[in-house]
Amino acid sequence: MVFLVKYLDMKKFQRIVTDPNVMGGKPCIRGMRITVGNILNLLASSLSKEEILKEYPYLELEDIDDSLKYAAWRISEYEVDISAA
Repeated sequence: MVFLVKYLDMKKFQRIVTDPNVMGGKPCIRGMRITVGNILNLLASSLSKEEILKEYPYLELEDIDDSLKYAAWRISEYEVDISAA
């Protein structure tokens, strides 16, 4: 039997919200229609944080930082095999 363990609670992300009525429930920045995935794709496309803030003036640096923290949290799950115990 395998369990997934997460290090942080979703409540730690004050700027990331999920609402089934906004962007299909994807995690969004402060309830706006820009998703964490949008921010990550921009960063992955080699845009700097400063360039993103210039293109999206309603975003704040903390929004980008929280998006990165959220992404790290989502992939920090790990499996614990309890059948070997």
